Amino acid sequence: MTSFTILALGGDGIGPEVVACGLKLSDAVASQAQIRLHIQEDLLHGAAWQAYGTFCRDETVRAAQAADAVLVGAVGGPQWDGIRVAGGPEMQDGLMRLRKALDTYAGLRPARAWPALTALTPYKSTLLTGADVMVLRELTGGAFFSEPRGHDLRAGKRYAFDTTAYDESEIARIAHVGFSLARSRRGTLVSADKANVMESGMLWRQIVSEVGRDYPDVTLLHLYADNVVYQLARRPADFDVILGDNLFGDILSDQAGAIAGSLGMLPSACLHGLPQGRERRPGIFEAVHGSAPDIAGKGIANPYGTLLSVALMFEYAFGQPLEARRIEAAVATALEGGWRTPDIGGHHSTVAVTDAVIAAYRVIG
Repeated sequence: MTSFTILALGGDGIGPEVVACGLKLSDAVASQAQIRLHIQEDLLHGAAWQAYGTFCRDETVRAAQAADAVLVGAVGGPQWDGIRVAGGPEMQDGLMRLRKALDTYAGLRPARAWPALTALTPYKSTLLTGADVMVLRELTGGAFFSEPRGHDLRAGKRYAFDTTAYDESEIARIAHVGFSLARSRRGTLVSADKANVMESGMLWRQIVSEVGRDYPDVTLLHLYADNVVYQLARRPADFDVILGDNLFGDILSDQAGAIAGSLGMLPSACLHGLPQGRERRPGIFEAVHGSAPDIAGKGIANPYGTLLSVALMFEYAFGQPLEARRIEAAVATALEGGWRTPDIGGHHSTVAVTDAVIAAYRVIG
């Protein structure tokens, strides 16, 4: 029997609640697929700070490096926002440190239209038909990590600065992931940049074009990032894979969330590239939503983003794409059956929705 290790990091706010549901679904899928799961648990970000005085322990990093997958809940909260720790931006955020330590540079953020939730979107149903977008975000470089950065006083005025920088290898490796994803989907890659005003954008466009020569079967379109936002709002069904740097990818993935009806519906996978054969490195799987401390402990958090992240985990960490498709089908079945938390117009609890997805999975499987 094949076995895998999951490091579960509940995080903050509603994070532990949705991670518990993700593990419950993982156990049900593993049982049916004859896979043995070993679950390890630890603390991250605010919870880790309260317990250990650090946002991510060295021990947690080592456990993540040894695991097959890391399942993470939401992190953060206002009580930790003002804390500053030496060592760079990754030391201010436990999740950012994990991404950097695991070199999970490829952030896969899929967003699809769920027919049962169309009324919750700002779109006409005719515009949403068939909408299925994969936003690919570069995660370990760019404006979030580049130096110099800081703040000081200049001419008696408070001054802050950040740097957006990439070298050609960083751009090339994320571009290869983008083209590979497009090749496995509908064959179109839109690359978002600001080559008209940014030097890093000019290099981004040049390197993506060079990598594209290796993928003659994929149609490449270069668009300015602000235009991508506009066009994505106008005609979401026309997009396949959207490639963006750390900053633009962050913005575009949230914009794509409007397609799904709620940020609570959005999963993500943070990978060290796409798996090649048996060669796999640990990835981080998490819902895109925040920690929502105002509803923590009330049992009404939307678990769908985490459950769909479990589908990504089975596909990319465990090499089980069939199980991933079954989980997605089970989510669609549960939504059609009216199983919804309050944020998407329902009255069911987090656990009840999860149980409905598991029941639908068992029927499908």
